[in-house]
Amino acid sequence: MAMTMVESIVLLFVLLMLLLLIILIFFSFKPWRFLFSSSPSRSSTSFKADDLGRPLVVEDINVSCNQNTELPRDYDLEGACYPSEGHFRSPRTHGLVYKQRLPAVSLSSNVLQGNPATSDSLVLDITSDPSEDVGQTLKLSPANFAEIQKHTGANFENARPRAFVQKDISDQRSCLTLEVIDGPSLGLHYSVLSTSPSRLPLTLGRVSPSDLLIKDLEVSGKHALIKWNLDRMKWELVDMGSLNGTLLNSQPINDTNTGSRHWGVPRDLANGDIITLGTTSRIVVHITTQNEQNIPFGVGMASDPMALRRGGKKLPMEDVCYYQWPLPGLDQFGLFGICDGHGGDGAAKSASKLFPEIITTILSNSLTRERVLSLRDASDILRGAFSQAEACMNHYYEGCTATVLLVWADENENIFAQCANVGDSSCVMSVDGKQIKMTEDHKITSNSERLRIAEMGEPLKDGETRLYGINLARMLGDKFLKQQDSRFSSEPYISEVVHIDQARRTFAILASDGLWDVISMKKANQLVLQMKEQHSIDRENSAEKIANFLLSEAKTLRTKDNTSVIFLDFDNSSRFYCKVES
Repeated sequence: MAMTMVESIVLLFVLLMLLLLIILIFFSFKPWRFLFSSSPSRSSTSFKADDLGRPLVVEDINVSCNQNTELPRDYDLEGACYPSEGHFRSPRTHGLVYKQRLPAVSLSSNVLQGNPATSDSLVLDITSDPSEDVGQTLKLSPANFAEIQKHTGANFENARPRAFVQKDISDQRSCLTLEVIDGPSLGLHYSVLSTSPSRLPLTLGRVSPSDLLIKDLEVSGKHALIKWNLDRMKWELVDMGSLNGTLLNSQPINDTNTGSRHWGVPRDLANGDIITLGTTSRIVVHITTQNEQNIPFGVGMASDPMALRRGGKKLPMEDVCYYQWPLPGLDQFGLFGICDGHGGDGAAKSASKLFPEIITTILSNSLTRERVLSLRDASDILRGAFSQAEACMNHYYEGCTATVLLVWADENENIFAQCANVGDSSCVMSVDGKQIKMTEDHKITSNSERLRIAEMGEPLKDGETRLYGINLARMLGDKFLKQQDSRFSSEPYISEVVHIDQARRTFAILASDGLWDVISMKKANQLVLQMKEQHSIDRENSAEKIANFLLSEAKTLRTKDNTSVIFLDFDNSSRFYCKVES
């Protein structure tokens, strides 16, 4: 009897253990989830992204099998900085990856072009990946994405506008315009000049600070970029490790490894190309060459970070040179400028964008414009532009020099030039061999700055060449330093107006201190005159050749700073203009 009792207890214990094991297995596999799984026949569903660090766009998103997948255009998306150019790997060792599955949906007919082979449902994932710190992207599985490429490639190619014929751009100065022709951001435009380094590379993505902002869930926050290859003189498209890939004329250009977030290989762009981001957003590429009818003088630009001048030590490029002729809506006015940054290139890039906008706004007033033309003086415009630029720049620990040359023509085709500057990026003009200095040096060591500072009641000590480690007394930005010491200033020097008589030999050189550190203004003028005599017959692109010649001389003399040069040849009838539409 005792043994029977023991056996019963053991049997009961074994049964309890088996029951516990069955319960653990049951809860581990969660078989009940199949009872509530999504069905393709469901007409709609709702999705909430409350648990994500950055909500997608709204709390609920309804996706219907029978309606277009195009999403509202008024999404408020949070911004993020894009990475430097290079391969991008997701830091998967940090944080967690959150995925939430949407019910199966079929893409709209405008994507699949009515192909019966693609009428099956697709499963779309919403992913929030720590490597994608710019929100969430509607992610297609590799198999689904390949299927869409297979069935839509021909249609994308055939949809290419016939008015645009592929053409390689062999000129350094070209204008790129992107036009969104399909998708949620239909009708969006963006243009950029190859001679506007402050606006390059051009980035495409779903959130700010992307230049072309595509509000499409299938577009990654940092999706692709377009850059100007100066060596090859071509526009290039690069996939930035996007989730859903990038197509160029129906051919994928992203890294083909499944799940890879590496950047793709740069691909050349030609006029009329079609870029597809995800499956619905398509962009047509317009590339135009120079229009040689508008600038009445030659323009050449050249720049180099001079990274090898310090024994191979990496030297970041902090110069920004730019020009625009004519200014938007102002056919008689053009602007040329150079900014040399310190502490980074942020302030220089900001200033190069602000000056054309501010001066255009000031001169858009007809009374102000007529006053400049009648008095032949733009001092007030330049002084106001520097004041406004300084007010708009919120750079506390970065600063830059700024040299701006405003050129305009009156109704009798007389040309005038006036310059304003802070810092040590300088401009010199030569009229019939006479040298005219258009700027003032604002280094701490210059006599004019030491006198100005002494008049403020806080003279510099003998031998003192820097304030707070900076060798400039005037600059834009550096707000922190200006709060600490009132001797720093952003008040510009304004030159006299130079009347450019086309019957006299006239040219201008704008350059950062990388050139002037090794070449005097007198020597620079002599080098230009020698070049002009040697190439008096070959006038094609002579301004560009002279700018590059001055740059090469700075290299030969082993300058140790970033160097940028803009050369204006008022004798040369070679013209260039490429309007950038806003």
